Amino acid sequence: MVEEAARLSKLFCDRNLPIFAFLDTHYPDKPEPPYPPHCIIGTGEENFVPDLEWLEKEPNVTIKRKSCIDGYISCIEEDGSSVFVDWVGKYQIKTVLVLGICTDICVLDFASSTLAARNIDRVPPLRDVVIYSEGCATYDLPVEIAMNIKGALAHPQDLMHHIGLYMAKGRGAKVVDRVVIEP
Repeated sequence: MVEEAARLSKLFCDRNLPIFAFLDTHYPDKPEPPYPPHCIIGTGEENFVPDLEWLEKEPNVTIKRKSCIDGYISCIEEDGSSVFVDWVGKYQIKTVLVLGICTDICVLDFASSTLAARNIDRVPPLRDVVIYSEGCATYDLPVEIAMNIKGALAHPQDLMHHIGLYMAKGRGAKVVDRVVIEP
């Protein structure tokens, strides 16, 4: 997944195409139930993985630190404006290509909220949300381990990845297994 994100990001940057990147970023005193603490500010988990750190210096990349699982919701500012909606409008984005972690949580929620907003004309001129299946992944929590963690649910990686893609498609996203960027 990271290799595909790096490869496509490089292609986008080489063509000066806009990129909107989310970084999951949480405060230690603001839990996100039902999920365990993750990407806590100051741990390093809230930053790009090493293979993607170069994106921070790219002029066509907009980075949004998100404090909830749904990137679309996280972009809504206190005054009601939205960094993501503004980005779509600024670059006249008609199709957004989505890659990321976790397919069945963050990717699914972002796609679902974005499509719902599109359906009521809240994110013009967006038409399509396309999820690149090979550019997404989710975590694995086997049942044997989950049974020993209070409140944990088993999370079989391959199954949940496919369920996330299936649910996104059911909400109106297009799911693709390859991306071709023409010169």
